[in-house]
Amino acid sequence: MEAALMIPSLIVSLIYGQGDAMAFVYAILISVAVAVAPAFFVKPAREDLNPKDGIAVAGLSWIVLSFFGALPAWISGAIPSLTDAYFETVSGFTTTGATILSEIESLPRGILFWRAFTHWIGGMGVLVLTVALLPRLSGRTAQLTKAESPGPTFSKILPRTSDTAKMLYGIYFGLSLLLFVVLLIAGMNVYDALIHTFSTAGTGGFSNYNNSVAAFQSPAIEWILATFMLLYGVNFTLYFYMIRREFKQAVKNEELWVYLGCIMLATLVITINVLPRFDGFGEAVRAAFFQVTAIVSTTGFVTQDFDLWPSFCKIILLLMMFMGGCAGSTGGGFKVSRLVMLVKNGFREVKQAIHPRKVSVVRLEGKAVPETVLTHAAGFLFFYIALWLVGGLLLSMDNIGVVEAITAAETCISNVGPALGALGPTQNFGILSNFSKWVCSFLMLAGRLEFLPILCLFSVSIWRKNG
Repeated sequence: MEAALMIPSLIVSLIYGQGDAMAFVYAILISVAVAVAPAFFVKPAREDLNPKDGIAVAGLSWIVLSFFGALPAWISGAIPSLTDAYFETVSGFTTTGATILSEIESLPRGILFWRAFTHWIGGMGVLVLTVALLPRLSGRTAQLTKAESPGPTFSKILPRTSDTAKMLYGIYFGLSLLLFVVLLIAGMNVYDALIHTFSTAGTGGFSNYNNSVAAFQSPAIEWILATFMLLYGVNFTLYFYMIRREFKQAVKNEELWVYLGCIMLATLVITINVLPRFDGFGEAVRAAFFQVTAIVSTTGFVTQDFDLWPSFCKIILLLMMFMGGCAGSTGGGFKVSRLVMLVKNGFREVKQAIHPRKVSVVRLEGKAVPETVLTHAAGFLFFYIALWLVGGLLLSMDNIGVVEAITAAETCISNVGPALGALGPTQNFGILSNFSKWVCSFLMLAGRLEFLPILCLFSVSIWRKNG
């Protein structure tokens, strides 16, 4: 699958002729050889997947896919260090958008195309794409999509998992095509429009310019990208309801209104706070709305060095970074639905303390939330905070500041991209040691797969035949 997905980048390399075509040829041949060889020597005892298999496959697949995805940049010499190439590819597939590159525009266009294309592939999910294109893998493919899909629960909107995957990718492709056309109308050339479509759709943030979106100096492009970043942070199931003209089902979604409300509120307070720094109210609103949507959708595009904004604004953006997009979107972060459920559960605990005999339940969209879902949300919060603190502690060993260590760990776990300080929006992660880059790579993978598929790989029972 990955070898096939490299072909468009190979074609781009051949078109521009910047010397990176053979790197893609070698990477494709190596990927095919490694993929095909076991088929002749290994016969699986069974073809269906149980939950343990699904978790293991999801975790291992993303680790291995990132390694082979790093080959073109490494073989071509565009990124000479394998550690750096792996970091950049993990950042691409996990749609984080953090980079070790200080000079982007000088890289071959085929490499930059693949770099952004990994966002588009990873946004909806490599395994979801596999299930959509290879429905014969059906046995228990729901285990794959459940292990990879972001959000507190995975629900099939169609009876068959493969049909659900096809529908999700159909919506994903349709929105991507619409964005591509709109960017062309706004003045981008075909290459730039493709790069920024891939990065926006996957909520990743890789640009082919050193100054990111600020390089275009176009208010129209900024408004377009900000709007689509917001749209990609919405649960894709709601688009399915709209296609079926079930508008009431979409509009009554509680998570959607909390998501939109937080974006509007954050935009308003940041606009008021940064207004003296801009020539007018309209310019301040555009800058605030763009950065809020870029952060909350975990895309990470940049038009302003928000590290220079007042501390109040930076705290708001860090909170948006933690919250992230909706469940079932291409965005990362904690997810709005989990946050809503835990807040309601907190208020329920207060009520229970006052009225211990009263039985109350947490409701989302009028439906009672199962206690198991609340338990999973609480567990997710624990792993988020634990890895955030441990990651920040490990990164602090690299002699970087506390702000850099803490925000770098958060931005990697939430798959956002820019941190603060020396790792801020106009800087890069290239200053980190190899050790810190591997820590960040681990945090990005763990955050994208929502911890369990990666953490379970450290469990002995996952490797036992009857564990």
